[in-house]
Amino acid sequence: MLEYNQGVGVSYVAGTDRRGSTVEPVIRIENLWKCYDEGCPEGSAALRGLDLEVEGGEVLALYGRSGSGKTTLLNLIAGLDRPTRGTITLEGRNIHDMGEFERTQMRRSRLGFVFQFFNLIPTLTALENVLLPLELLGKPALGSAENALASVGLEGKGGRFPHELSGGEQQRVAIARALVKDPVLVLADEPTGNLDTETGDQVLDLLRDLCMQAGTTVIMATHSPLSSRIADRILRIQDGRIAGESTEANRP
Repeated sequence: MLEYNQGVGVSYVAGTDRRGSTVEPVIRIENLWKCYDEGCPEGSAALRGLDLEVEGGEVLALYGRSGSGKTTLLNLIAGLDRPTRGTITLEGRNIHDMGEFERTQMRRSRLGFVFQFFNLIPTLTALENVLLPLELLGKPALGSAENALASVGLEGKGGRFPHELSGGEQQRVAIARALVKDPVLVLADEPTGNLDTETGDQVLDLLRDLCMQAGTTVIMATHSPLSSRIADRILRIQDGRIAGESTEANRP
């Protein structure tokens, strides 16, 4: 873990992870607001007073239409944008109290990302794309990258460039890239939005299985009820608010 997460005095409200152990939430969000226009009225804010806790190892789906605030929330959690009001803490640290360098280091070491359009670097091979996060951390472990590709079923395809892979294979590379550095949290923004239904289901199952094995938390934005099936908990986001919640136990 990086230095930024050491020696910080924080009071936690204990919860339980999916295995029943008492732990602090990986993510805690309190009274989160986001306005993009100066002086915007509350009714036009992108996010409107969100409160949320996400436990270690949980798979959480943010379900809602385009424009509901899902991607805005992911960007704020990643420290790519700043809230108008409210706080977001990752592993007990308010990420918006960090400087820009600290937030960059947080993203490099503690967060993994899976995008709708894969966001692979076209001039790098699959293996080089997976190795890149480790190189940015100063830990270029070729064996770890090879193992990550093998874990997503792409052993032997590390030398191929993105354009030589199918859409499903590219998203598998993206999952390997997200998980190779052993992040505490994976943020997935419409991870199956560019895939057919069958391939999307395979990718979702793979993402969930790998994250369960590693105890990695996942927050996934989706407008598809089919994508939400892998989640332990679904939050319905509407007009920047949490409009409803369901879990495995009470899901229709």
